[in-house]
Amino acid sequence: MKKVMVLGAGIGGTETAIALRKEGYDVTLISKKPYFYIYPISIWIPTGEAKFEDVIIPLEEFAKRWKIELIIDEVIKINPEEKKIVLREKGEISGFDYLVLAIGQTKKKEKGIENTLSICGNPEEAIKMRDRIIELISKGEGKIAFGFGGNPKDKTAVRGGPVFEVLFNVDYHLRRLGLRDRFELTFFAPMPKPGERLGEKALSMLDDMFKKYKIKKITGKRIKEFKPEGVLFEDDTFLKSDLVIYTPAGWGHPVIADSGLPVNEAGFVKIDETCMVEGFDYIYAVGDCAAIEGPPWTAKQGHLTEVMGHIVAHNIAVRDGKKEGALKSYKGHINILCLMDMGARGAGLAYRSDKKALLIPIPILGHLMKKAWGVYYKLYKLGKIPKII
Repeated sequence: MKKVMVLGAGIGGTETAIALRKEGYDVTLISKKPYFYIYPISIWIPTGEAKFEDVIIPLEEFAKRWKIELIIDEVIKINPEEKKIVLREKGEISGFDYLVLAIGQTKKKEKGIENTLSICGNPEEAIKMRDRIIELISKGEGKIAFGFGGNPKDKTAVRGGPVFEVLFNVDYHLRRLGLRDRFELTFFAPMPKPGERLGEKALSMLDDMFKKYKIKKITGKRIKEFKPEGVLFEDDTFLKSDLVIYTPAGWGHPVIADSGLPVNEAGFVKIDETCMVEGFDYIYAVGDCAAIEGPPWTAKQGHLTEVMGHIVAHNIAVRDGKKEGALKSYKGHINILCLMDMGARGAGLAYRSDKKALLIPIPILGHLMKKAWGVYYKLYKLGKIPKII
């Protein structure tokens, strides 16, 4: 049985491992952390609607269910020419037939970024966010700023949806407590039209929601520096804030940058449409660490990452002669699909493809739908129910 080494146990790594096992491969999964953190449902940690343990899956349980070898260690080097990887504790590992990169991305370095907290960063940041919000609520008033950054070298690496979700959830949480009128909430972003990849109609609806919920907006100003007391913009105007919740744009993983593998200007590894890394017929990449090519509105999202995992497993099996059929491409699966949660008042279903762009409000039920998805997702990943979406 051929052996596949999967680096990273996030959305892409876990899904690729499942798909490879179903194709009959021996899989080793390497993760820096002993758990799989489900980012899409971590948006409820800052308001206390979810606990840390609600949004994780222990990898030991995951590995046992799918009969996967699990190594908890940090990848510090990839040597593609010699077909070896190096781990911080276990050292050098070789002897695998295929290598799948699913190690995600780092964040674009910005001055003073240590003065912010990100919902898409280390899991501990969401907990710190919750604690800071509790402090402000105890104080009875405050100013909170929410924003995300852009990456002109790779526009697919922007993650704005989770920021909008945390913003609307905090707004709802404060209203429920009867404190909203004592808090100033501000959204900021350096691009003139943040969220425009969802389409003009969706952008207009977002603006309407900002007005409805009395959320201030600052857009089109580049960020000069994050300070402990707020955000300094390029024109030297200053947004005073007690808490800055900010998600920088993505940047290539340093391990990949130092590997000699082909990368684009932002440091993401170059792949062909079958997810194979250019120039290396035994290495594949999925998700945030890969350079995705598509329409101008293309975004890196979890559902595309999972599709890429299944495509990798299928294409490896076809190339090995284990199954018949044509090689598959990830490009036909590029779209934007997001259920943007806004607290118990509901959610908005966002969709974008070459043919249409939609943002459909789903009052009350939308929130329950996202909650149900979280339950389903954990059960599916542990093999307790089949994949349905």
